[in-house]
Amino acid sequence: MPSRHKAVDEPGAAGEEPEPRREPAGDEPKESSGPPDPQTTAGPAPSAEAPSAEAPAAAPPSRMGWLVAGAALSIVAVLAVGFAADLLLLGGLRHARDQEVEYARLRADLANATAPVGPVDQAGKPYRLGTPVAIIEIPQIGVREVVGEGTTPGVLVSGPGHLRSAPLPGQAGISVIMGRRATFGGPFRHLDELRVGDTFTVTTGQGLHTYRVRGLRRAGDPLPPTLAEGQGRLMLATSAGPSLWPDRVLQVDADLASAVQPTPAGSAGPVPDSEKLLGSDRSAWVPLTLWAQGLLIATAAITWARVRWGRWQAWVVGVPLLGMLGFAVANQAAALLPNLL
Repeated sequence: MPSRHKAVDEPGAAGEEPEPRREPAGDEPKESSGPPDPQTTAGPAPSAEAPSAEAPAAAPPSRMGWLVAGAALSIVAVLAVGFAADLLLLGGLRHARDQEVEYARLRADLANATAPVGPVDQAGKPYRLGTPVAIIEIPQIGVREVVGEGTTPGVLVSGPGHLRSAPLPGQAGISVIMGRRATFGGPFRHLDELRVGDTFTVTTGQGLHTYRVRGLRRAGDPLPPTLAEGQGRLMLATSAGPSLWPDRVLQVDADLASAVQPTPAGSAGPVPDSEKLLGSDRSAWVPLTLWAQGLLIATAAITWARVRWGRWQAWVVGVPLLGMLGFAVANQAAALLPNLL
C-alpha cells in the first residue's frame, strides 16, 4: 500500500538509524550555507600602517583646456605673422601695386589737364585723401614715386604724401612731402644720402619743377634761412632713429630752381594730428576693435569645429579665415604707428 512504501523510504523509519553528522576536523574549513563573508573571501585587509607603494598620478588636463590654450597661441601667432607680413612683405607689394594704379591715373589727368593744381577742386571742396597730385623723381637715391594728397598713415601706405596745408610743389611758399623709411616699400629710406647741391624734379599739373638741395637737418639742427617772398622751397621728411621705432625726423630742404607757379585760391583747412610729422591715426581703434572681435569669434568657431569635425578639416577652413582676419587686424594696427615709419 502507498503509505507503507512511504514509511520505508523516509529516513528515520523503523529499523534504520540516521547517519551521524560528521564534524570538520582540524584546519578543514567549515561549510557555510549562507552567503560568503566579504571580509573572508576578499582576503586579509591591508594594514593601515603600511605605506602605499606608489603615489596616485595627477589627473591630466582636459582636452578642452589644451584646445583653449592652442586657440590663444593661434591668435597670437596669426597677429604676429600678419603684422610683420603687412608691414614688410605684403606692404611692399601693396605699395608697388598702388603706385602703378596711381601713376596711370595721374598720367591720364596730366594728359587731360585735369590734375590738381591747388588745395581744392572746382567745386571748392578739398581733394579726397590719396588723390595723386605729383610725381617726384630723385635719381641720386633711386626714387620715382607718385605723391598722394594727404599725409595720414593710410595715404603713406601707397607712397609719399603732400601735406594739405602747404602749397603744391612749384608754387611760392614751403611745400612739404612726407614718406616712409622702413615699411610699405620705404620710398624715403635713402633720403639721408642726398648731398648739398643735388637736384631733383617734381611734376604737377603746372609742369616740371626743379629743386636743389640746400641741406639736411634733424632735431636740434639750425633752421634754414627765411624764405624770401615769392620764392619756393620743398621740404622732404621721413623718420630717423631705429628703423621700426623712430624717435625723430630727418628733413631735407631744397630750394626751387625753376620758375615759380601761381598759387590758386582756396584752403584745405587745418590738418589733424594724424597728418603731422610722426602722426598716427587714432580713429583706427574702432575698426581695429571690430576686426579683433571677429578674429576671436572665428578662433572660437574653429576650436569648436576641431572638436566636432577633426583637426585637419578645421584647419582647412580655419587657416584662410584666420589669415584674412589677422591681416585686417594688422592693417588697422599699422595705422596706429607713426606715419613716417
